[in-house]
Amino acid sequence: MEGMPADAIISTRALTKHYGSVPALTDLTLDVTRGEIFGFLGPNGAGKSTMIRTLLGFLHPTRGSASVLGLDVVTSSVEIRRLTGYLPGGIALYDALTGEEVLDYLVDMQGRKAYRRAELCDRLELSGPVLRRRVRDYSRGMRQKIGVVQALQHDPELAILDEPTEGLDPLMQQAFYAILDDLRREGRTVFFSSHVLPEVERLCDRVAIIRGGTLMAVHEVGELLARRRRRVTLRWNGAAPDPSTLPGLEDVQVDGNRLMGTLSGEVAGFIRSIASPNLEDLTIEPASLEEAFLEYYAGDPAADIPQRDGR
Repeated sequence: MEGMPADAIISTRALTKHYGSVPALTDLTLDVTRGEIFGFLGPNGAGKSTMIRTLLGFLHPTRGSASVLGLDVVTSSVEIRRLTGYLPGGIALYDALTGEEVLDYLVDMQGRKAYRRAELCDRLELSGPVLRRRVRDYSRGMRQKIGVVQALQHDPELAILDEPTEGLDPLMQQAFYAILDDLRREGRTVFFSSHVLPEVERLCDRVAIIRGGTLMAVHEVGELLARRRRRVTLRWNGAAPDPSTLPGLEDVQVDGNRLMGTLSGEVAGFIRSIASPNLEDLTIEPASLEEAFLEYYAGDPAADIPQRDGR
């Protein structure tokens, strides 16, 4: 595709998808490079699932173009789905089959071998007896673990995951994060959508923020966090100093010998400026991706803003 970087695993150019007169994606141009974990972040209705379904050829774009693994999403969608690991949001499984039979059936459909199944099942605590049970008897978390295994068992070069930790308990979430860390070290690429901001912060090399089908920003996670404001609380032995003497501190509130505000400047310089024997306590809360995300949705009462627990 014209203009696509040589190391791009996913590439879109002015990708647009309308449902009738309703726009779901608008002129989205994006590149995901080999070996990165890329987070696709947005609230319900932002266009995340539409993007994923279009990349996999389940939906055709209204206009624009996209490629996955160097293949066109319209003309080569079957081959893209064969080569890619995919976990849909709210995965539906065959209830009459056992977990093992589901995994066998899905890997056979792709014409691949289950190179990683044993390792993944071990790490996600899917034992032999559990895999021999009917899916109808599985909890939501068990079904999600089967979904993760089926997406990754054939060791795909690219995994596309829609809300992958939905239904997983905290221990299994940590196991899943470790699996993705290993895939990145092995040079695999992961593209996933999520509502859970701390996991995006924990996992991703870069993150895209989408709003109303429009791409708002693409940033390296470290760069995004470095630019965020930090909440600062200082406690003094005696009266707090004049806030105007503290560079970079904004929205300052003074409560006796306590001073609270937000720091928009460089941390090291701020600490040097407040060095004093009268300073008794200093708290600087780390920047969070949540605050960066909320900045893009500020003033939109209709936005369904994700919360830290994933709601």
